[in-house]
Amino acid sequence: MVYRKTVIRFVVLLIVALLCAYVLPLQPLVLPFYSKYIYCPLQSLRNVLFGYIPFSFGDILYFAGGIVLLVWLVRLVKGLRHFHSHRSLLLRSFIRILNVALIIYISFIIGWGENYNKLPLRESWHFDRNFSFRKDSIALVDFDKFLIGKLNETAPLYRPRKIRDINAVSEDNYRRYTDSRVSFFGQAVKPTLCGYFMRRIAIEGYYDPFTGEGQIDKALPSFMLPFVLSHEMAHQAGIAAEGDANLMAYSLCTLSTDVSFNYSGYFNIWMYINTRLYYKDSALANSLAGTLNDLTAAHVDTMEQLEKRYDNDASKYSSYMYDAYLKMQNQKDGIHSYGSVAANAYLLEQRRKVAKETRIHIP
Repeated sequence: MVYRKTVIRFVVLLIVALLCAYVLPLQPLVLPFYSKYIYCPLQSLRNVLFGYIPFSFGDILYFAGGIVLLVWLVRLVKGLRHFHSHRSLLLRSFIRILNVALIIYISFIIGWGENYNKLPLRESWHFDRNFSFRKDSIALVDFDKFLIGKLNETAPLYRPRKIRDINAVSEDNYRRYTDSRVSFFGQAVKPTLCGYFMRRIAIEGYYDPFTGEGQIDKALPSFMLPFVLSHEMAHQAGIAAEGDANLMAYSLCTLSTDVSFNYSGYFNIWMYINTRLYYKDSALANSLAGTLNDLTAAHVDTMEQLEKRYDNDASKYSSYMYDAYLKMQNQKDGIHSYGSVAANAYLLEQRRKVAKETRIHIP
């Protein structure tokens, strides 16, 4: 009887998981309903529950889950020694493990994963779908020059900020400049408890889909923090795609009245742009980089040194795994989707030339 209930539970959970992953996203009314009536209220609640806790509650949950998983594996290995006499018990335990995995997956989809099925910001903001730097190399060079000009303009006014202050400005930016439904419930990003391990696998920050916490490595250079915090808050606001979160971070940083945010936004996008130009014309990219002010040149050197320090097998394997994860979530470009911000940021600046931004729409 117990075995039968376990199997029935598995079948029901599997059907629910398949519906959430493959059927519901195809229904045109599901995503707007999900965003307005499920995700936003849930994220607002999580912001209230966990936003003001100074440490990462999600990290503690993952640590506890790792211990439970280890205990299960030890028990499973012990049971395999007596497979013939414990065959039924082992099979039931295996199905229970699958049930737990399905519950976690369904919780992920409901609490966050459906956001991956939203329209890209390029479409939602009605940008030119066909634009590409591959087709327009002149635009790539012009945008590189534009960003360098902005960096040279803002660098003399740049001042390092503490995480607490950056959090406050980032939260205010979302309230002031976006129509985010969760921005009035304590959006905040906090330092992770696993900063050392994040550095080893080349991760600057991440969003916890179960607790709704945005988390960063507090050892990041200060000039990176405004952009990274704005990126993680974009995830809290319901933007799942990494390239779109970058675009939201750039849009808000460059709209902000805080020069440190302006500088961080221009710096992060310039790194994408100049790298892309380097692959097309390394001599031109290096020549343009030579016109940077001394502070920005020093910041570029800092990022290059960090990249060399943490260039290891662990970071490469984590990149492969994250690339596979993103592709499973309908992000066909995988980890390269981060770079989609380059063309979209250019299109944003082109629009700003003819129309002043008033309120940024978050789908």
